Amino acid sequence: VARIDRRRAERDRLLAELPPPDRPADPAGRPRPLVYLIVATGDIHEDIPQAQAAAREGADVVAVIRSTGQSLLDFVPEGATREGYAGTYATQENFRLMRAALDDVSRELGRYVRLTNYASGLCMPEIATLAGLERLDMMLNDCMYGIIFRDINPRRTFIDQRFSRQIHARAGIVVNTGEDNYLTTADAVDAAHTVVVSQLLNERFGHEAGLTDAQLGLGHAFEIDPKIPESFRLELAHAQLVRELFPDAPLKYMPPTKHMTGNIFAGYLLDAFFNLAGVMTGQSIILIGMMTEGIHTPWLSDRDLALENVRYVRDACGGLAEDFAPRPDGLIARRARRVLAESLELLERIGDDGLLTAIAEGTFGVTRRPPDGGKGLDGVVERADGYVNPAIEILDTENPHGARAAAEQEVPA
Repeated sequence: VARIDRRRAERDRLLAELPPPDRPADPAGRPRPLVYLIVATGDIHEDIPQAQAAAREGADVVAVIRSTGQSLLDFVPEGATREGYAGTYATQENFRLMRAALDDVSRELGRYVRLTNYASGLCMPEIATLAGLERLDMMLNDCMYGIIFRDINPRRTFIDQRFSRQIHARAGIVVNTGEDNYLTTADAVDAAHTVVVSQLLNERFGHEAGLTDAQLGLGHAFEIDPKIPESFRLELAHAQLVRELFPDAPLKYMPPTKHMTGNIFAGYLLDAFFNLAGVMTGQSIILIGMMTEGIHTPWLSDRDLALENVRYVRDACGGLAEDFAPRPDGLIARRARRVLAESLELLERIGDDGLLTAIAEGTFGVTRRPPDGGKGLDGVVERADGYVNPAIEILDTENPHGARAAAEQEVPA
């Protein structure tokens, strides 16, 4: 725990030494949006030069996605790995190597480049601990993602997400949630309210685990079928609603994927509309979209074009968010009010029936997950009389944000 506190203090010091360059701020004065980019070849030694190149091209956040299926492993691999498939294994050594590489390029560029990985799965607490020890800045950690999209037992997931989020709170890590995934399996218009409800649940679980609003990177996505009339106005309504519901949260906005096709020109245009929506509604973290996502793993040249796209929109729009105010009686405001009303109605139903029942009925992502099904239930054991866990005692009783001040005194200048 002391080491995690020291790593958090290191981050605070580096953020002070390497602030982001001047860029348009949102009305609250926060620089945004951060540009989030995925790098993962399967080989950590290939990932590093790609991540550094991405940072030089403008990426503020580098996410190293995990090898296919790692979320279902009930252990964490060790060492530097070179054999990942469609992603790179999350290991402590891989975290250490990438963090050191991004620190090098941060000093070169004069701005701190953030590192992201994924905790959701059967090893949420273990990977969260490694992230704290190696000073990762963001982690994918959703209260329900593992249940719905990885068929991990609900009881196992809810226990693990609390403990892992307590570690993230202590480490000063921003938690990114996965509501965007609902819209890949459900209709983005009909299911918009389920995204909001999940965000509210993630906020509640996050606060209960000690996370501040500044650590709640709640996720949502630009996934309405572009063939629908007024689709962009509907997207703006959803994005603006989320921004206003969570004004102090660093929202993570995901690009279109479900309706990307082999038409790369239309895809590039759709990504520009996504970037525009993100800037207009003051999103905090924009994950860049790539025009070839619908046909193959994007080439490096596609990534460069995607970064060019988001840079142009961000710089051309500047502080557009402070000028964007939908008419109270217009389509955007009416749509936002309708989604909010549907969200409240669903929350009331969940309050009556219970969250486990709602998940079992396929409320989120149209996927049914019963309370006693899925992977990992055999790892859930009722606490016996006299149960003692020193880590839980520390995390439950100490203020994670107060611990930072003491740690800062130990970090050498």
